[in-house]
Amino acid sequence: MSRQRVRTLYIVSKIALDALMTLAAFVIAFQLRRLLPFPSQLQNAPGFAVYVPMMVVQVISVLAVFYFNKLYHVTRASSRLDELSSIIGAVSIGTMISVAISALTFKNTIFELDFPRAMVLYAWLLSVVLIAIGRESHRRLWHRLRMHGFGRDRVLVVGSGESARAIIQKIQWSPYLGYELVGVVNGHEPPGEVAGVQVLGKADDLPAIIEKYDIQEVIIAPPEGTSRHEIVRLVSLSQRGSVAIKIFPDMFEFVTTGVSIDDLGGLPLLNVRDIQLRGWRLSLKRAMDLIGASIGLVLLSPFMLLMALLIKLDSPGPVFYYQERMGLDGRPFQMFKFRSMRQDAEEDGPGWTTKDDPRRTRIGALLRSKNIDELPQLINVLLGDMSLVGPRPERPIYVEKFRNSIPRYMERHREKAGMTGWAQVNGLRGDTSIAERTKYDLWYVENWSLWLDIKIIVRTIVQTLFGNAEGNAY
Repeated sequence: MSRQRVRTLYIVSKIALDALMTLAAFVIAFQLRRLLPFPSQLQNAPGFAVYVPMMVVQVISVLAVFYFNKLYHVTRASSRLDELSSIIGAVSIGTMISVAISALTFKNTIFELDFPRAMVLYAWLLSVVLIAIGRESHRRLWHRLRMHGFGRDRVLVVGSGESARAIIQKIQWSPYLGYELVGVVNGHEPPGEVAGVQVLGKADDLPAIIEKYDIQEVIIAPPEGTSRHEIVRLVSLSQRGSVAIKIFPDMFEFVTTGVSIDDLGGLPLLNVRDIQLRGWRLSLKRAMDLIGASIGLVLLSPFMLLMALLIKLDSPGPVFYYQERMGLDGRPFQMFKFRSMRQDAEEDGPGWTTKDDPRRTRIGALLRSKNIDELPQLINVLLGDMSLVGPRPERPIYVEKFRNSIPRYMERHREKAGMTGWAQVNGLRGDTSIAERTKYDLWYVENWSLWLDIKIIVRTIVQTLFGNAEGNAY
C-alpha cells in the first residue's frame, strides 16, 4: 500500500472513531439525563428521535474543531498528556458551538426543544473520556501495525557524531514509530558504519541515494558547529519529490527556543538567557512541591519502611545515605537517599556511579534499577532544598569539573535541583553524557511551565513502573 493511502487510512479511521465516540457520548448522555434526577427529575421528556438533529450538530461541531486544531495530523510519537489537553479544549469549544447552534436553530421552531444543561455536561464529559479511550486504542493498533511493517517510512539519517547516533538509537529502540532505517549519509568520515548502521555515501551523493533506495524521509542530524550554509545545502540536496525533511536541533536551537524580545532604549534585543520561573510562578511551584511531597511521603511511608527494613537486613550500615550536592545558585545541601552501596564504597574517595557498579549491595541493585533509592528526597523537597522537578544535582567535585568543560553548565543552577527532570525522562540518567543533560536542563530552565512539570512527573511514574518506551509516550 502506498504511503499516501496509508496516510489517508490513518486520518479517515481516526475521524470515524472520533465521530463514533462523540455519537456514543451523546446517546449515553441522553439516557443519563432521563434516568438521573439531576438537577431535577425530567418531566415529559421527548423521545430520542427528537434529539437526533442536536446529535448531528454536536458531532459535526466537535469534528470541525478537532480539524482546525490539527488533531488529525499524522503523528508518530505525540504525548498522551498533550493530546488529552487538546481533546479537552477542543471538545469544550465544540460543545459550546453545538449549544449555540442548537439554541439558534431549534428553539422557537417546530421542535421547540432546548439542550438540557445536565445533558450538555454529560455529553461533554463522556465525549472527552470516550474520545481519549478511542484514540488510545487507535494509537496502540497503529503501533502494532507499524511494528509488523505496515505503513513504515524508509528513512535516511544524514550526519555524524552524537547527534546521528542519538537519532539512530531512538529509531532502533522504537519500532512503533514506523521507520525503516535504510542507512546513513556521512560527509565527514569514510564509508563504514555509524552506531551499527551502514554508511551509504557522502552528502554529495544524497540525490542518487534518495532515488536508489526510495527514501521517504530524511533526518538531518549535523554535529555541533556545522555552519548554517552547510545545513541549507543538505536540505537542498535532500529535496526530491515528496521526501519529508526534518532537522535535529543543535545547541543553538536548544538555547534559542526560549527567546524573548527585550529593548535597549527602543532598540530591539533578543534575550536568549532568560528564566520563566519568577514571581508568582515560584510560589505556585513551591505549593506544588509541598503538596506533592506531603502526599508522597504519606502514601509511600509503608513501602519506604519496608525498603528500610530490607536494606538493614541485606548489609551492615545505615539505612540512609547523606551526600553533599549543589543546588539553587550553587549552594550545597545534604541530599537523602536509601543506601544502595556497601558502607565502605567510597573509602578510596568519591567515584562516578555506573550501570553495573560492583559496589552495589543486592537490594541496592533493585533500588537503583527502579530509582527507589531516590524516594527519601521527598524530605529534601519538603525542606525546600529540592523540587519535585528540576535539574538533577551533582556533587561539588563534579560541578567544579563540568563548569570548566561544558558551556553554560552553571546556568542549570538557576533553578532548584529536582528529584526528576526533563533530561531524565528523555533517557539521560545515570552514566550518560553530561553535555547532553545540560542541553535538556537549560531548555527546561528557559521554558518552565506548571504543565511541563506535571508531564515530567507523570512520565517519571510511568517509566518507573513500565519502562522508558511506554513512559516516553506521555
